[in-house]
Amino acid sequence: MSDRRLTPANGRVAHAALEGQVAADRYVSGDWARIAAPLADLLARPDGPRDRQVLMGERVLVLDRHGGFAFVQAEKDGYCGYLAEPVIGADRAATHWVSAPATHLYREPDIKRPEVASLTLGARLTVTAEHLAFLETAEGLFVPRMHLKPLGDWADDPAGVAESLTGTPYLWGGNARSGIDCSGLVQAALLACGIACPGDSDLQEAALGAPLPEDAGYRRGDLLFWKGHVAMAVSETQLIHANAFHMAVAHEGTAEAIARIARQGDGRPSTVKRLAARR
Repeated sequence: MSDRRLTPANGRVAHAALEGQVAADRYVSGDWARIAAPLADLLARPDGPRDRQVLMGERVLVLDRHGGFAFVQAEKDGYCGYLAEPVIGADRAATHWVSAPATHLYREPDIKRPEVASLTLGARLTVTAEHLAFLETAEGLFVPRMHLKPLGDWADDPAGVAESLTGTPYLWGGNARSGIDCSGLVQAALLACGIACPGDSDLQEAALGAPLPEDAGYRRGDLLFWKGHVAMAVSETQLIHANAFHMAVAHEGTAEAIARIARQGDGRPSTVKRLAARR
């Protein structure tokens, strides 16, 4: 059975590559677009619950527009769902990404002016001009230069990126500094390091790294998976995770976290994965 989250088909429409494999009223190639809002919920169905979130400048393939919603597939991880149409903008090539946990957009290159919006780690922008401490975007807005890096100039320590989000409130399906969940934290940390990463913990467990034996010990950046949860080791004895116990991104002793989660009835980690060493 196909995974709804990763299958660009909804009965009304399906991607042309799926013709003959899934039933749909029509088959289309879709049109690329970018997220024009600072942050948007990717919904399981129109007006339905949030599955994940997409960030400003992220690319989506628009397959259908109906009733004020667009059915899309996110380029970053293949996740499919529905977006409110107003958050979808033109497919303008991004040049930079937000490398700080969060930043602000301004109408003028002046920190004393009111901000227009907040952006989160990983958001994409098209920079068109430089103004000393600010970079100007294609929309004529300004971002502090020190909060942006060119695409391709990635971070090199996923655990360090995750730690920069310490204290972020827990939000089911969240992918942002304003609210994030366990798999959102891991995805944000890996994408910031240029490492492809699925959106949900079960998909991450299947796709990422190589499994470790139980007695291998933990290394910074290792991923610990439970059913429906993931954490990242920051040392031999500590991990970091977005979790509902702390309702935040928090450090926790690895042994203590494993014991606490087992007491909750969720068992021990199903898998521990180690990512390939980066060249």
